[in-house]
Parts: sequence; C-alpha cells; structure tokens
Amino acid sequence: MILNLLRWSVLAIAIAPFAYYLIATYCGWSYFRAVRKTPLATPEFTPPVSILKPVRGLDREAYENFASFCCLDYPVYEVLFGVVDEDDPVIPVIRRLQHDFPDCAIRVLVGAPSLGTSPKMNNLSGLVREAKYELLVINDSDVRVDPDYLRNATAPFRDPKVGVVTALFRSITAGNFATDLDAIGVPSDSSASALIARKFGAIDFALGWTMATTKERLKAIGGFEAMADHHSDDFTLGNKIAKQGYRIELMPKPIWMVFPKEGLAQFLRHELRWSVMLRNIRPFGYLALALTFGLPWAVLAAIAAHSAVASTAYLSAYLILRLTMAWTIAVWGLRDPVVRRKPWLIPLRDAAGFLVWAAGFFSSTVSWRGKAYRVKESYLIPLPVAKATSGTNLGAAAPATLVTAPATLVSSKKMKEGLTIS
Repeated sequence: MILNLLRWSVLAIAIAPFAYYLIATYCGWSYFRAVRKTPLATPEFTPPVSILKPVRGLDREAYENFASFCCLDYPVYEVLFGVVDEDDPVIPVIRRLQHDFPDCAIRVLVGAPSLGTSPKMNNLSGLVREAKYELLVINDSDVRVDPDYLRNATAPFRDPKVGVVTALFRSITAGNFATDLDAIGVPSDSSASALIARKFGAIDFALGWTMATTKERLKAIGGFEAMADHHSDDFTLGNKIAKQGYRIELMPKPIWMVFPKEGLAQFLRHELRWSVMLRNIRPFGYLALALTFGLPWAVLAAIAAHSAVASTAYLSAYLILRLTMAWTIAVWGLRDPVVRRKPWLIPLRDAAGFLVWAAGFFSSTVSWRGKAYRVKESYLIPLPVAKATSGTNLGAAAPATLVTAPATLVSSKKMKEGLTIS
C-alpha cells in the first residue's frame, strides 16, 4: 500500500517540471515576440552615463571585452574602472585602452575603501563616489556589448517608476566541454525564471552582467556601503530597490558573456558556490527548484511506471518539452550560439545542475578568490582560517587614486573608427 502510494506520488510530482517547461516556453515566446515588435530605442532620450566596471585579474579576451565599451553609439558617457590592487595585471590592459581610445573618457580608480567583507561592494562604493553622472550602468569584466548597448540600457528610464534595468545574456566560449556545459545554463534554463517572474508578477532582482540604476535610487537604499557585507550585489541591489516600489525592467537585447576556458572541477566549484549563496538568500525558493528538475523526476517516473509505454512517455516528454523551452528562449529568443550548436549538452547540464543543487544543502561555506567564508542569508562572514592563511586582508586597500586619460568626448561615429572586434 505504502509503496503503491509512493509510486503514484512520484508519477504525479514528475508532471510538475513538464508544466514548468510549458509555462516557461510560453513566457519566452510571449516576451521575445513583443520585443521584436517594439520600436528601437529613440535617440531623443540619451542622458549622460557613467559605466562602472569593478575588475580584478584578467578574464579571457579582456581587451576585446573592454574595447566594446569604448565605441558605443551614445553621445556622452564615461567608463570608470575600479581596481583594488595597484599591481593587478588588468591595469596595463586598461592603459592600452586609454592609448587606443583617446577620445573615450576612460578613468581608473586604484584602491578601494575598507567597508566590509565583500571586495566587490567596496570597489563599487568607490566607483559610485567618483562617477560624474547620475545614471549608472554597472557590469562585469567578462561582458561584451554591441554599439547600441547604452541606448537599450537607458531607454526604460523614461518611466520614472523604473528603478533598475538589467539584461539576459548569450554566450561566447572557447568551445571546450566544461565551458560549454557552463555557458548553456543561464540562456537555456535560468533565464526562464526571470521571464516567468516578469510575466506573472514582477522581477525583484537584478542580474550582475548589467545593472543600471541612478544615484538617487542607490542613495535611497544606503548605497553599496550598506551592502558591503553582502555576497550577491545583483540580487541585493535589485531586491532593495524593488522594495522601494520601483520596477525592474529587462533590456530588450541581451549582452554577450565571454566564458573562461575552464575544467569540469572548476565549473562544479563555482556552481556549488552560487547554489549555497542562493539557498541562503531564498531558502524556500531554493527548495521549490526541486519541481523544475525534469530529468531526475522523469527517470524516477520511468522506474516507477512499471510500463514500458509509460516510462517512454515520461522520458520523451522530458526531452521534448525541455529542448523546446531551451530552443525557444536561448536560440529563438536570445540567439545564443552555444545552445544552437550543442543542444545535446542540455540533459547533461540538467544532471549536473541537480547534483549541485542537492550538494548545496550540505554546506554553508564557500571559497571565493582563494578566501573562505561562511554564508548566512545574504551576508559573507570570513572564516578565521582564511584570515590566518591569506596573504592579504580582503578589506585592506591603499588609498584610492585616479588615473585618467584625455577625456574629451566626441561623436559616436568618431569613437567607432579604428576598432574591429573579432
């Protein structure tokens, strides 16, 4: 009796991920269909922008990533890099940018105030203070953009009810197995949750690859200084501003994310770190993710079905609905080249994602940039071992200094001359 009840429970619960895939497919189709019918951003609304880039170390194709921000089709903007250590290898790359793009306003802030345990929040606090303009666009060093990036990022701010503008992404990889397995995760899966939230409620988080907001909105939540001990700048920023009554909007066009060439162990480590952080931020939401994992439920249902026809139906439903969702959102919607070329990786990504999700329940510590922390809710708590063995203190930094290049702004046409990005 108990076994029979358990079997029927598995068969019933296994339908939940299929419903999720159908809903996500509909939300993706609805969103991208509307986006393609929406007129492009008009040139009349172009407030000056400060692009803030907290950087540390060298990402793959760092110069090409940075250079894409130096030739934007936008009248007035600056690019402000924040580097914590004066001997960081990224500084010569920025110097090269200043030389190659003398007509683009590029500044470097070296050093960061010691405000909390998160080096990125410390870095951003200094960058905001140095930013010239009211409108801020924050993005990571592994982001690459098209010339119309700022027009798409600023257009939603015509509406005073918009508090944050964020973006989805599509991937650029070196083509190795682990990197591609990593890269297909957000475009084919995680983007669905943002689109569902947008369709049936409201997005109350930002996505770190682009976060646009204003100094006024940021000041109202205490600035990055109030988040200096938090681990997830994107979630915290978006969530706090959403709680102020503002709306979070998605850019109509995705940005590019350039993935490092990584091994399978490296991929699993950073996935586990994100899982531990997510579980601590939203424990109930993290638990509910169990109902979105179609692969393990389909396998369990196939075992429990006691019928070859039913087993085949569950497995086939998983493959058809999961790949349809991935194709609709990632390929048709985002035009992600990795998912288009390698859709066969999606079941493998689902298997890895489920195992990492399960492992996330058994740890509350993470390793980040070689330092160990305990995660509690959205806070990072340094572990004593990390302090004892680390050569430097996360919060320690030399006084911030600015290094500037000639910052005369010229027309976007002139700014675009002389650059070709492969």
